[in-house]
Amino acid sequence: MGPAGGAMRPGRFFGVYLLYCLNPRHRGRVYVGFTVNPARRVQQHNGGRRKGGAWRTSGRGPWEMVLIVHGFPSSVAALRFEWAWQHPQASRRLAHVAPRLRSEGAFAFHLRVLAHMLRAPPWARLPLTLRWLRADFRQELCPPPPPHVPLAFGPLSPRVLASNRRTNLFADTEPQPAQDAEAPCTLCARVLQVRAPTWSPGWGRSTLRRFKIKLFIEGSLSPLTPFGNSASI
Repeated sequence: MGPAGGAMRPGRFFGVYLLYCLNPRHRGRVYVGFTVNPARRVQQHNGGRRKGGAWRTSGRGPWEMVLIVHGFPSSVAALRFEWAWQHPQASRRLAHVAPRLRSEGAFAFHLRVLAHMLRAPPWARLPLTLRWLRADFRQELCPPPPPHVPLAFGPLSPRVLASNRRTNLFADTEPQPAQDAEAPCTLCARVLQVRAPTWSPGWGRSTLRRFKIKLFIEGSLSPLTPFGNSASI
């Protein structure tokens, strides 16, 4: 499998990345996330929650985005990949992957899970690219990626992300309080009207979308079921 250059397939960019913590107090910690703009997203993580970063990375930087998997046909496909990578023990597709060993670091474990994900359906059928943003972190995956998954190196070209900057539909920032809780869902185009103890009024569209995908992946929600009076979660 030879390296691929900066060429990208046409269409909107959706990526799932792996962060590595460089802070001596937390060195070796990792974080898996979804993004439509890698450069902006890593800045948000290093800026903390006030800058749109995740609470699990806030105050523990600096973080380095060392690799990203991209080429997903939709945000739904990328978010499902993200969820499975974050929760391999809960994914039926990854039941064959052994749990993390006591002597295994978080980075090595996440690479092992990724190696199996790229070989497992439905992801093995997607035209994905594995891109090492930091070549000094590169490791050979075992098992290796399928032949149709190219290996790429270096940052993404700005022109690749141009189509994403035209819209905020796929913003990857953490939600801010007081956002519209009844905005249309980007998955089913229905109005989000959640009345449940598991939902927080402070959630924005991004978190609501992730929450809905999580329920769908776990089998408790139909892909066309809206959050509303007819579907109390």
